[in-house]
Amino acid sequence: MTSLFGRLWLGAGIAATAGLAPAQPKAADPLAPLPESTARPQTAPAQQPARIAPAQQPPRIAPAELRDRLSTLGRAFNGKAGISVYSINGGWQADYNGTSLFPQQSCSKLWVAITAMDAVDKGRVSLNDRVTLGRDDLTLFHQPIQAKVLGKGGHTTTLGALLFSAITESDNTANDKLMRSVGGPQAVRDMIEAKRLGSIRFYEGERALQSRIAGLIWSQSYSIGDAFYKARSALPTSVRRASFERYVADPYDGAAPHSVAQAIARLKRGELLSPASTQRLLSTMSQTKTGAMRVRAALKPGWKWSHKTGTGQNFQGRVGGINDIGILTAPDGTGYAMAIMTVPNKSDGASQDLMQAVTRTVIAEHEARRL
Repeated sequence: MTSLFGRLWLGAGIAATAGLAPAQPKAADPLAPLPESTARPQTAPAQQPARIAPAQQPPRIAPAELRDRLSTLGRAFNGKAGISVYSINGGWQADYNGTSLFPQQSCSKLWVAITAMDAVDKGRVSLNDRVTLGRDDLTLFHQPIQAKVLGKGGHTTTLGALLFSAITESDNTANDKLMRSVGGPQAVRDMIEAKRLGSIRFYEGERALQSRIAGLIWSQSYSIGDAFYKARSALPTSVRRASFERYVADPYDGAAPHSVAQAIARLKRGELLSPASTQRLLSTMSQTKTGAMRVRAALKPGWKWSHKTGTGQNFQGRVGGINDIGILTAPDGTGYAMAIMTVPNKSDGASQDLMQAVTRTVIAEHEARRL
């Protein structure tokens, strides 16, 4: 029976992310190779057979029909779109505009979570460590934890609870408090560099990022009520437009979909964290509540999506980033790391439509190869 997308092509693989260096200071490379030992055997065997290096299998390339379909979807999008699909089992990667930098928005919370779990693995912190949040810890926009902080004049919780809220609810205050508790923005940038995650930037946290995008400088008074919205609205339109356009053109938290998908695949394969921390984070991602109309809306029965969403500010109908990144898992356990990142020209649902179309395409390709 002829499959929907035809046979799987094998050949030369997709190249690694091309030269998009993060805009942060580079840390010393802790993974540099150590000097080789100078020890040598006293004598060599008389007739030692020559050592022949095993032949390397060429990396795989994604099915041509899948690559063509993703390119068609990306080109048709009304705005800027980047798509990357990495087959965790097959080892191939399919991209459309995969090396361009896109605003991450709350997708960057994943790197904070990995930094926190890495600190757990190194014994620097425990997820059971208790922290207290006060009014000075509040941020802006979506922060469900705010009610607990204001209602009691403070709120004591654990680092594990902060991580869970940051990922599953995209709570900005929980995320920023977790970030500061494990070393601040530089610790996240150091993790990205040390683990060689590629073209992924990290800014200074939600308060600084969102203020700069709006053309403001953060004031703690913005964290309560509608103070931020009033301050933003009071700015001249020309200032807001210039700030917004500067951000989407060269996002301070920018990331390349190709690098994001590879990093998520490495997380799934257990290359970034200990087995226990890997399982804890993947389980948390599987409980994400945001983005119901994005990838999750296109899932077929038996398919699962463990992910993190990101949504930017809306300026005159244009949104500075609508994203969904994560792991798509088939009923048979096959996994696909996906990063779908967009800057739509209109907030008309086109980003959600694109994410659903990409998901249906990947599912159809997977099912076609099993016919």
